[in-house]
Amino acid sequence: MAADQVEDATARLYLAIGRLSRLLRRTGSPGLGPGAVSALATLARCGPLRLGDLAAKEGVAPPTLSRIVAALVEAGYVRRDPDPQDGRAWLATPTPEGETMVSGVRSARVRELQRRIEDLSPEHQTALVNALPALEELVGEAG
Repeated sequence: MAADQVEDATARLYLAIGRLSRLLRRTGSPGLGPGAVSALATLARCGPLRLGDLAAKEGVAPPTLSRIVAALVEAGYVRRDPDPQDGRAWLATPTPEGETMVSGVRSARVRELQRRIEDLSPEHQTALVNALPALEELVGEAG
C-alpha cells in the first residue's frame, strides 16, 4: 500500500474509531462518565489493582485516576482494600454493585454495536470480521 493511502486510511480509522467510541459511551452509562466506566470495566476485568497500575492501564495520570476512583468509591462501585504485599498501599476492588454496573453498561454497548453491525451489508460485516485480528494486534490483544 502506498504511503499516502496508509496516511489517508490512518486518518479515516482514527475518526471512525473516535466517533464509534463516543456513540457507544452514550449508550448505557447512567450517571458515570466515560473515564469512570472505563476504569470500573478494567477493574472488573483485571481484578484488584493499585492506583498506579490502573492509571497505566487506563492511560491517564494518577491524579486524574485518583479522582475517578474516589467518585467510584463514593458511588459504592469500588472499595479500597489494603495491599497485602505493601501495607502502605491499597488496591481498588470492584464491589458487587460495580460488577453489576459494568455488566449492564457492557451489555447495552455490545447490543448497540451488534445492532449497528447487523445493519451493515454482508460484505461490510465480513470485512469487519476479517479486520479484527489486525485491530486486536494494534491494541496489543492479539493471540
